[in-house]
Formats: sequence, structure tokens, C-alpha cells
Amino acid sequence: MNETLMYAKYNQEGNKTIYGLLGKMSNDDREKDRGSFYGSLSGLFRHIFGGTRFFLGMYKNTLSGNAGAVKFISGIENLPKIPEGPLSEAQWKELEATTAAIDAAYVGMAEALKESDLGLPVKIEWYGGNPASVPLSFMLSQLLVHNTHHRGQISQVLDSLKIENDYSGINVSFL
Repeated sequence: MNETLMYAKYNQEGNKTIYGLLGKMSNDDREKDRGSFYGSLSGLFRHIFGGTRFFLGMYKNTLSGNAGAVKFISGIENLPKIPEGPLSEAQWKELEATTAAIDAAYVGMAEALKESDLGLPVKIEWYGGNPASVPLSFMLSQLLVHNTHHRGQISQVLDSLKIENDYSGINVSFL
């Protein structure tokens, strides 16, 4: 079983669901500061896919020997950058295509991964240089945890607004 692919599809479906929920809100409600580190629901959501973009970019050099994986990662390099701060309604609508492209690249990369890729070292700049790198499998777990953490923040805000939400389960068809 390719767990990386399962989690990439889980990420993709979760983002689609959240985008759909947030898209039903008014732009003012979506952009309202909710007291999180990223402020608004829009800010939290943008941080999730921005994190995915960042992590995938980190994996590119590590996966240089896997042309299929690199092809998918390289496909996101020219996607538009989403501005910081509140978005207009038009910018929110543009976000859907960018998010879908990044999530598709994550799924494509996961499909292209080989078991031997998972042990490859990914250079990191944190932990004070100790270690200087960690296995790709660790960084893939970091991506999963990062996105799940911030989706949980969105869920808490939606709960407080009495907006029904449930995107926590992994679809059994992803197995």
C-alpha cells in the first residue's frame, strides 16, 4: 500500500471540502480575523496549501533521480502566488484552481514515488543544523501533520460558527 498516496488524496479531498465550505461564506466572513495565528479562515486555508507548496519544493532536489516525481513538483513552480492579507472575492475564486493544481501535484508525486525514495535525505534548515537532513518519509509525515493541524484549526472556527463540517476521515477507497 502506498500510504503517501493515500495521505495525498486525503489532503486533496480535505482541501476541496474546506474550499467548498468557505466558499459558501461571504467574503467578509471568510476574511474576518478569527484570532488564529493566520487570522482569517482564508488565511488558515491559504497556509495549508502554501505549506504543501513549500514542502513539495523541498523534495525536488531529493527526488532528482525520479523524473516522474520531479515533473509533478516542477509543475507548481509557475503557479500564481496568492497575496498576503485579505483576499477579494475574485482572488478567492482564483485560489480554487491554484489549490487544485498544488494538490494534484502532491498526488502525482506520491504516485511516482518508489519505496527506495522514502529513505532519501531531505536537507532542512531548522533544528539548529542537527540534523542537517532527514529521510523523505519523515518530511512526508511532517507535511501530513502540518496540514491536519491547520485543518483542525479551521474546523474549530467553523464549529464555533455552528457551520457543519467533517473532513477528518480518510476515504476507504484511497487504500
